[in-house]
Amino acid sequence: MSHPSLGLPPPDQTAGFPAAAARLDAARARLAARALEVAFDNDPTLRDRYDELGLRKLLRDAGTLLERFAVAVASGDPEPLRAFADQVAPIYRRRSVPMDDLIHLAEGLRAASATVLTGPELAPMDAAVDTAIDQFRWHRRIAGDARKKNRILQAIYKGA
Repeated sequence: MSHPSLGLPPPDQTAGFPAAAARLDAARARLAARALEVAFDNDPTLRDRYDELGLRKLLRDAGTLLERFAVAVASGDPEPLRAFADQVAPIYRRRSVPMDDLIHLAEGLRAASATVLTGPELAPMDAAVDTAIDQFRWHRRIAGDARKKNRILQAIYKGA
């Protein structure tokens, strides 16, 4: 992806499927809600781990992720979504949101977006979601992720 401050032009938003991106933007609220439902189906413990405010934030975040997802579909390049996934990982870590939850949300977006996109429009969608999931998995391995830790290893590291 080019960077405007380096003097390079921004990515072409008409190179991919701009009509598909417009459909994604038009149905953003509905698709974000459906993606969250799919994430709940994939991991039923999501409802238990978050209170009402946390669920509202996840719904808002699904809409934001879908917005970047539409940019990736419009340009036909998965880089905007990969860069976004790379940039938001520290924010989610501060909010104690595990990267696995974001992976479930991205898979939910894949399933929900398949109702709006058709035929060849599915290829950039799959590529964009796969790159975002790869970034979330990469950040999952970094210390500080809010996933379950092994009690025995924690006791060994504490010296108890």
